[in-house]
Amino acid sequence: MKKYDIYGIGNALVDLVFEVGDDFLTKNEVEKGLMTLVEEDRQKQLISQINVSENMMKGGGSAANTVVAASQFGSTCYYSCKVSNDEFGSFYLKDLKTNGVDTKLTEETAPEGITGRCLVMTTPDAERTMNTFLGITSDFSVEEIDEEAIKNSKYIYSEGYLVPSPSGREAMKKAMDVARANGVKVSLSFSDPSMVKFFHAEMKEIVGDGVDLLFCNEEEAMLFTEKDNVLDAREALKDVADRFVITLGKNGATIFDGETFIDIEPYQVDAVDTNGAGDMYAGAFLFGITHGHSYAEAGKIASLASSKVVSQFGPRLEWSQAKEILNHLFE
Repeated sequence: MKKYDIYGIGNALVDLVFEVGDDFLTKNEVEKGLMTLVEEDRQKQLISQINVSENMMKGGGSAANTVVAASQFGSTCYYSCKVSNDEFGSFYLKDLKTNGVDTKLTEETAPEGITGRCLVMTTPDAERTMNTFLGITSDFSVEEIDEEAIKNSKYIYSEGYLVPSPSGREAMKKAMDVARANGVKVSLSFSDPSMVKFFHAEMKEIVGDGVDLLFCNEEEAMLFTEKDNVLDAREALKDVADRFVITLGKNGATIFDGETFIDIEPYQVDAVDTNGAGDMYAGAFLFGITHGHSYAEAGKIASLASSKVVSQFGPRLEWSQAKEILNHLFE
């Protein structure tokens, strides 16, 4: 009996979430709709123009959002990350604990440094723009990997945002090696088109001979496989992933379960914030396949969960919303 359903590794970022107009982005020369890495001074300059309150602070990081989502649905989860011993690090560790996610870091053992922060700027058209200062998480390395926790897990889940960092890639490879040596399934998310486009060779290095389960959207699938349409891309992905999920935005998703393709219908909603939709999809899906649901059923859970998260601000649901989704689908 495994202690954990999912062992996640990724960046630890405190999200500062606020609404802006397009004029704010234009005035400050912020490239809309992308995740851009920035220096601390640049982030401070943007923050100085808004009144940041504690209720704007949210635990974040792509893989963290995924394991929190899985935990809310009922999975047991562990997260390897790196924060410092500052106020943001303390907030982050408390947030993981509140959401039922284990980690080996404590406030007492967290090192000196600056915890990473992500400014999430949402415009009225529901587009989210992120300016991220990685801080201490840029030094995420094999030191943060907990081999015993991996051995005690059903799946490991890595975010593609670690790929630009040499030490991050080594940590990903270490976790994958430990997982494979101990019969633990390896899952990976490409995370963002920019990770595949600008770090194509590095992403191929991480995928290596293949993964058990891959998450991506249609643009990422085409970029990785170097195909110009999603039908050709999904055929090419069979060479690198035993099973995979391609999210298609408002058109739902397509899942390859190892034998056949399954089309998952979308739930129509008025989107107000697309931040975290892919993370939520992965978390809800991983919950489903580790709790006796078929790939089609897991896809339905994930589709409904991601539709709920884009219809509100922030990348996470409340615990009660996760329970309502399961009740709606299976009771």
